[in-house]
Amino acid sequence: QVQLVESGGGLVQAGGSLRLSCAASGRGYAVGWFRQAPEKEREFVAGISWSGGTADYSDSVKGRFTISRDNAKNTVYLQMNSLKPEDTAVYCCAATGRFTGAVRTTRAGYDYWGQGTQVTVSS
Repeated sequence: QVQLVESGGGLVQAGGSLRLSCAASGRGYAVGWFRQAPEKEREFVAGISWSGGTADYSDSVKGRFTISRDNAKNTVYLQMNSLKPEDTAVYCCAATGRFTGAVRTTRAGYDYWGQGTQVTVSS
């Protein structure tokens, strides 16, 4: 079992940037970022394969967010630029050892979840 710890959330003005980190206790996992706004379903944001060679994004963040990883540090990053108020949510990272070569875009594709970090974008 792997444990995930997110960091880097906070309050930022619209148009600003934040970088989230997801530190894992183990190796060999594909990782995804999801977010959940109040009274909304948790939605896929971005994901990256174990090697880092494959990444995918939701349409709502494509071109603004970039996911990357440093396997030497067991850490996955989500660089968020041009933030909008509608990006406000709790952001969670998730991991799976079942599909390491691909990116899963649904919650069912992940086995382990972090506690989340709050991102608030003011207008």
